[in-house]
Amino acid sequence: MNENNSIIMGPESSINQPLECIILAGGLGTRLRSAVPDMPKCMAPVAGHPFLKHVIDYLLSEGVTKFIFSLGYMHEAIESFLETSYPNLQYQIALESEPLGTGGAIHLACKKATERNVLILNGDTMFKANLNSMMNFHLQHQAACTLALKPMNDFDRYGVVDINHENYIQSFKEKQHYENGLINGGIYVLHVDTFLSLPFAEKFSFEKDYLEKYFNSQKMMGIVQDRYFIDIGIPEDFERASIELKI
Repeated sequence: MNENNSIIMGPESSINQPLECIILAGGLGTRLRSAVPDMPKCMAPVAGHPFLKHVIDYLLSEGVTKFIFSLGYMHEAIESFLETSYPNLQYQIALESEPLGTGGAIHLACKKATERNVLILNGDTMFKANLNSMMNFHLQHQAACTLALKPMNDFDRYGVVDINHENYIQSFKEKQHYENGLINGGIYVLHVDTFLSLPFAEKFSFEKDYLEKYFNSQKMMGIVQDRYFIDIGIPEDFERASIELKI
């Protein structure tokens, strides 16, 4: 890691800063076609409610006060849901006119951020990470990006993230069968100005074109959170979520 890329934090970057969160909710949900009708993945009904409701309610319980929803496919359905179910929620919409990839979507949403460091997560994944401890860790280490890492056993659906004893990201390994390892749980804390200053194409992958490309030159760190995790991107986990997330 090049120490010249350390971020200089001002006094306003205290660990008591408000929590602002970008939720990526523009996915098509093609792998769920057999289980749910045509709708954005995050709106799939889980335990009697759109999955997005479970995500928002968890974030509210963790103290998130400001939201930015990154929308694209069938955005009207999500906007209508937010207006009806969360009339008092403080949120903004970052709307893609065409798919920009995960990186492009985050880049667009970051331009609406009001905090210097924002949380980022996927609207089709529930990872009950401790968001305050994650933000504190990120600020205390003056990181460019901090990843929430989930320990898993006997899996082949995810790649593995290696960290050293100081929690710096060392490598990203491809998907294959692993007996155990740390996976990228899809929750990040991102220093907005540092991210926006990098040269990206309009459409790009956050994982490939930012994380995997820049982890050696940016201060990227991982924090292990061995807590509840489910990704409803495939039918079997969608069905499992309907049982496990009953309110």
